[in-house]
Amino acid sequence: MKLLFLGDVVGRPGRDAVMQALPKLRAEQALDFIVVNGDNAAGGFGITPQLCKEFFAAGADVITGGDHIWDQKEIVPYLSGEKKLLRPQNFPEKTPGIGHGIFTAASGKKILVLHLLGQVFHKEHTDCPFATADKILESARLGANVSAIIVDFHAEATSEKMAMGQYLDGRVSMVVGSHTHVPTADARVLAKGTAYQTDAGMCGDYNSVIGFAPVGPLEKFLSKIPKFGKLEPATGEGTACGLLVETDDATGLAKSCQAIQYPKAL
Repeated sequence: MKLLFLGDVVGRPGRDAVMQALPKLRAEQALDFIVVNGDNAAGGFGITPQLCKEFFAAGADVITGGDHIWDQKEIVPYLSGEKKLLRPQNFPEKTPGIGHGIFTAASGKKILVLHLLGQVFHKEHTDCPFATADKILESARLGANVSAIIVDFHAEATSEKMAMGQYLDGRVSMVVGSHTHVPTADARVLAKGTAYQTDAGMCGDYNSVIGFAPVGPLEKFLSKIPKFGKLEPATGEGTACGLLVETDDATGLAKSCQAIQYPKAL
């Protein structure tokens, strides 16, 4: 199978890039399943039900969130009813929504998507993502009751992301990092067959500061006043970045992977 993960969508440039990329990449690459991280899709902060519907209509099979999943108040009741929108699994059990699911691709194959939030440098005080992954994987066997397992690890620290890749190597099809908005140059298949990239990068305007107009972040850095500068998404042309993985039909492990930048390389 061919699986695509697109990194954090930031504002309108990111949304436009994803809307353009999804149908073209699905056709050009013969994609079987697409996951989009929409954590910053709504003006840079969270996502709305309407934007979710637009991404689904454009070809996304599942949308993941992250630490900004709660930023738009109307998303909370939507999370309770839309199983294809995932918040991180390692929030408390009573938190609205779910953090994983088994979904059916057009081919009829079953795909598990698991969304986790890192702990290092994050203030959410979530459960251990490693233990959470173990618990979910107890009932999902790659190459047996599921044909592929996709893990979106939304985390700040590169060390924590790399640790997760090594921890899950051989147990899942792919571990891909999100959250830091910069594509890392380490897309590869790990020793036991799991595709890995520390961060897929964002879908947004790269002539920016992680997708935001430079003036706001610069005011913060120069003044040292935490909330002095207002963050607004940049407005230039967006680039969609992500990770493309081809799996072995028998084992569900990765045969190959490559970083994707669409419509052109950065």
